[in-house]
Amino acid sequence: MRAEKQFLVDEVAAQLASSNYLLIANFTGVTVQDATAVRNQLQAHGAEYHVVKNSILDIAAKQANLPDLSKHLIGHTALVTGGKNPTGVAKVLVTFFKDFSKLEVKAGVLDAKILSKDEVVALSKLPSLDGIRAQLLSLLSTPASSFVRLLDAKRQHDDKAA
Repeated sequence: MRAEKQFLVDEVAAQLASSNYLLIANFTGVTVQDATAVRNQLQAHGAEYHVVKNSILDIAAKQANLPDLSKHLIGHTALVTGGKNPTGVAKVLVTFFKDFSKLEVKAGVLDAKILSKDEVVALSKLPSLDGIRAQLLSLLSTPASSFVRLLDAKRQHDDKAA
């Protein structure tokens, strides 16, 4: 393999190794302004958007021991990695696709499992990690606050009786 190609493979492999997820999209027809807008939205989630050659991504994915992505590597491919919020990143890509009808999510990889386009869309509809934590905290605090109100009502009832 030529040194230039090996350098590109190493760069993509480093991006894949630093992320616990990977989303690939078809960027045919995406203008520079649209790509910049997507990059800015993804940057807010700590993610990166890169255009890569399919052959480079295929080699790097094999080096990173990811599942076989070759059937999804057709046409122009953009790679999205990084950040700790895969649901937010998926939401940005899916929303961008709906709004501009240019970027199409092809597939994804999350925890070494291939996600279909429909699964990526479903992932985008999940609440973020902070949202899930807030829901859990709400569920945990509801019984405790109900118990405290019950004790306070009992105390008020006893005070009126005395």
